[in-house]
Amino acid sequence: MFSIRLHRARKAAGLSLRDLGELVGVSHAAIKKYEDGVAMPSSDILIRLSRALKVRTEYFFRPEPVAMEGIEYRKRSSLPKKRLDAITHEVIDQIERRIELENLFPQSPVKAFATVDGLPQLIEEMDGIEAVAERVRDAWELGFDPIPDLIDVLETYGIRVFMVDADADNKFDGLAARVSGMPIVVVGRHWPGDRQRFTLAHELGHLMLEGRLGSDLDEEMACNRFAGAFLFPRASVLQEMGEHRNAVELKELGLLKEEFGLSMAGILYRARDLGIISPAYRDEQTKLFRFKGWHIKEPGRDYPAEKAHIFEQLVFHALAEEYIGESKAAELMNMSLIQFRRVRSMESTEEPPRAAVNQ
Repeated sequence: MFSIRLHRARKAAGLSLRDLGELVGVSHAAIKKYEDGVAMPSSDILIRLSRALKVRTEYFFRPEPVAMEGIEYRKRSSLPKKRLDAITHEVIDQIERRIELENLFPQSPVKAFATVDGLPQLIEEMDGIEAVAERVRDAWELGFDPIPDLIDVLETYGIRVFMVDADADNKFDGLAARVSGMPIVVVGRHWPGDRQRFTLAHELGHLMLEGRLGSDLDEEMACNRFAGAFLFPRASVLQEMGEHRNAVELKELGLLKEEFGLSMAGILYRARDLGIISPAYRDEQTKLFRFKGWHIKEPGRDYPAEKAHIFEQLVFHALAEEYIGESKAAELMNMSLIQFRRVRSMESTEEPPRAAVNQ
């Protein structure tokens, strides 16, 4: 177990055997022996390994590592494999802590995911996806109002959501996978909220539309249509924008974005899909957005980022019920006992260190 975790952490850190050996003060051959499972480091070398790889020593001795199945990266082609490895390692670390925490409860604190009943067996036209999004909203009792906390909704229905600090390279567009059958979705922590929400709704579309699309429908385009319809349902679009428009003001798009958490460009797509504006007008506005650079950053204020608080809430739930003690709680939140006690006592209004609440 130690050997597998050491190898994975080294790869995630982008270090060669020789690089890690130099940081720790041993030969590259010694690191290889550790990774091959033919030798174990002494306690002082173990501490140096954890510091060099920026993981806690407990990381090396957790139960069997989880395996992510069906990994799909929503990424731009220029994202280096080394960066993908680091993101995957960060995600697996969060998942392992999440699973370990959930297993401490007498009964699972999170319900299992299940697709919504009453969905059509076969969808042959894009317009049919509108009804699927409406059915999911109806089953989850969301009505047609804006969804203020999308992560909370997905978590309530068994989709685990994780956040990573993948914002610096701006090339990571999200990740979806399954672990032991449970679906997970990963987004960047500091993305604008509308980008996070669209990615989350898009991945929900994959789960709800799986095996239902006709051969003529492109799955990615279908999931984009689902995402727009789920975030800004047809009835709300028609109420807010009317049935036919010759033009839409930029400020109007900004106000709708603030209300529904869908990008201005996404709202234009919704209006085109529902026949409110013509395809030619939408194309014209797309060219304007590109000319102005708004396809990269839209004008006005960013929609607030989503907050993932379920993991931290579960830690304190387990602590209150005495399923765990302070030391284990601090370990799960990836912080020192002193830091955890400050957070627990609410002595400081500052948020916990980023590594502590990645979920």
